Amino acid sequence: MKSGVLDIRAIPTNIITGFLGVGKTSAILHLLKSKPNNERWAVLINEFGEIGIDGALVQGQQTEEQGVFIREVPGGCMCCAAGLPMQIALNQLLAKAKPDRLLIEPTGLGHPKEVLQVLSAEYYQEVLSLQKTLTLVDARKLTDSRYTEHETFNQQIAIGDIVVGNKQDLYTDEDKIRLNDYIKKIGQTHAEVVFTQQGEIAFTLLDGITESFTFSSSSHHHHHQSKPLAADMAIPEQGFLFAKNEGEGFHSAGWRFSPDKVFSYPKLFSLLTGLCAERMKAVFITNAGVFGYNLTADALTEIELDDCLESRIEVISDKLDNSLEAQLLACLSD
Repeated sequence: MKSGVLDIRAIPTNIITGFLGVGKTSAILHLLKSKPNNERWAVLINEFGEIGIDGALVQGQQTEEQGVFIREVPGGCMCCAAGLPMQIALNQLLAKAKPDRLLIEPTGLGHPKEVLQVLSAEYYQEVLSLQKTLTLVDARKLTDSRYTEHETFNQQIAIGDIVVGNKQDLYTDEDKIRLNDYIKKIGQTHAEVVFTQQGEIAFTLLDGITESFTFSSSSHHHHHQSKPLAADMAIPEQGFLFAKNEGEGFHSAGWRFSPDKVFSYPKLFSLLTGLCAERMKAVFITNAGVFGYNLTADALTEIELDDCLESRIEVISDKLDNSLEAQLLACLSD
């Protein structure tokens, strides 16, 4: 880099994109398991909500001692404000990790074309080697106009060097045919199409220079927060903090709880299994241990984590549930 800030060159870099709930984080966790033991990998995660959950989920399963370095950019599309939030987080991550590979996960409501524009700018041309962009798609959603008419959903497919039909164990044969046809319909000619489940992506798919450089000159419009992000704020004396965000037709509601707030495992599990939302992610300190949760339209999954600094939850839906805070507080252990 000409500025001399980073003395590293040509880091293989992959964008792992896809819409809400398609399994991007699961795919990254699977790829991290394939990481050579002698390599250091960096992961930059962008989240639509302001709280930031994915970093805690990944760090609860992969550590810096294992050569995995995580940095989050919460609060919406990280490419906004001329890419400044993204550049700051990326520069700090690269300086600390000095990685052999960089994985970037934009929010499911983010704009991968603009992310690629930031990464391909002159500032990063010597530092990063942009490799294949992977777009995860749930082919079952292609029958739902909320997805097929959503600009971001279509942009994610159009930018992919490899389109991954994830959750194929839930598909019909028609779903696979429909995905192949849809890719052609939107003018995506060079993409390789593969099918998998539970985000199990082969490490070899990452290699190769990206061909996704047909950038749009048009700007995108969504909600921007000018106040400090809730992920960086001190938790008030009441022991929890609430933040919300909106854009792209969705709302997010998130909470952070101080580490001394311990949740009743059975009460919490009962609440989370009954949630109605487009997406929910959480990490909770409970009286039965530390757990990570992931809710999609298909199911609620739970995984036991080694540790977390505090309990956090982020819910994304087409409308806010004003009763959820009281329900969460009712799940605190006596």
